Amino acid sequence: MAEGLLRHDAGDGFEVFSAGTKPSQVRPEAIAVMRELGIDISGHRSKSVDEFACQPFDYVLTVCDNAKESCPIFPGQAVMIHRSFEDPPNPQASEEERFRVFRRVRDEIREYLREFAPQLFQ
Repeated sequence: MAEGLLRHDAGDGFEVFSAGTKPSQVRPEAIAVMRELGIDISGHRSKSVDEFACQPFDYVLTVCDNAKESCPIFPGQAVMIHRSFEDPPNPQASEEERFRVFRRVRDEIREYLREFAPQLFQ
């Protein structure tokens, strides 16, 4: 969701990449709650941080505690910034609960990204 939000809200202000320490799939709930904002992430795929291990970055944002602890070191002078967000509920949770958490976390991530680079969101 962070990748989709930053691409949408900041336009060309950043070159955005997204990856995880345990990639699996883009959850359908994430696709649905982003679509509510008019942002289509249905073509996104879950990628491993290993795909980007040799790529230099200016910033590396981690959004969960597990990623902070196991994120590789990237070459160059990357500024590492961490902010923990609630992990999505497991698929066995009720649909109402899953969507409630996905919407809340989506909105929290959007606000966080706007605080990260306010000059891009004016």
